[in-house]
Formats: sequence, structure tokens, C-alpha cells
Amino acid sequence: MDPRIRRNPYQLTDETPVYVISVAAQLSGLHPQTLRQYDRLGLVSPDRTAGRGRRYSARDIQLLRQVQQLSQDEGINLAGIKRIIELENQVTALQQRITELSAAVDGAAAALQQREAQVHASYRRDLVRYEDVQQASALVVWRPKPKRPAE
Repeated sequence: MDPRIRRNPYQLTDETPVYVISVAAQLSGLHPQTLRQYDRLGLVSPDRTAGRGRRYSARDIQLLRQVQQLSQDEGINLAGIKRIIELENQVTALQQRITELSAAVDGAAAALQQREAQVHASYRRDLVRYEDVQQASALVVWRPKPKRPAE
């Protein structure tokens, strides 16, 4: 099941946007202005309220920490970080697609095996196995009996 789809509207997930920018800044250890800059650059794009206020999810906070770590510890510029995030998202989407396709292939294989078993079960048991006859030197000629004239 997709983690963004919730059955209970009050159930919180990692995707639930609940944190205002000041709380997200505290949780991520970044300045609120940095969060705004990351949003403008498309690095971390939080959900918006009806009044256009930013609401960050736990996943967004995790991503903010990852951006900070890549920038400060690894020395990667923001354009490089954006590309890394895009590629990671693409890999995740492709892995999900592979899982879906594998399930579809497994289902098709099971259906094929079931259909094959049905076909084998429907065979009549009076079939005779064909065996290749060796060429013999004898020649057999068949001549039909002449028809008698109708009397």
C-alpha cells in the first residue's frame, strides 16, 4: 500500500505535513531562511496550506538533514545535491516499478501454469503416442476392389 494513502484521516505518517517552518528549522538544525532557499531551489518542497504557509513532514525533515550533511560534510554544491535527490527519487520509483512488474510476471506465470494444467487435464486418454517408423524396403500396394454394376 502507498504510504501517502491513509485510511484513517487522523493517522500520522512520515508523509503527513504537520511542522511549520520554525519547528522544521529547529528539528533540522537549519535557519528558517535556509529552508525557504531550499524550497525556492526545489531541493525540499514542503506542502502548502490554503494560506500558502509551508508545512513540513517527517520525511521533509529527514531530507533537510541529508541536504545539510551533503553540503557541509561532503562539500557538494546545491545543484549537485538537487541532482542526487532527483536520481535517488528516480531509483526509488524504478525499484517500485520493478516490484510491480515482477508481481505481474509472477501472476502471469501462475496463470499460464494453471491454464496448462487445465489443458493437460482435458486430454483424452485414448491418444496414441506417435513413433517414427523406420523406412522398410517392402512396398505395399493397395488396390480397391472393383465396384459391381448395380443390378
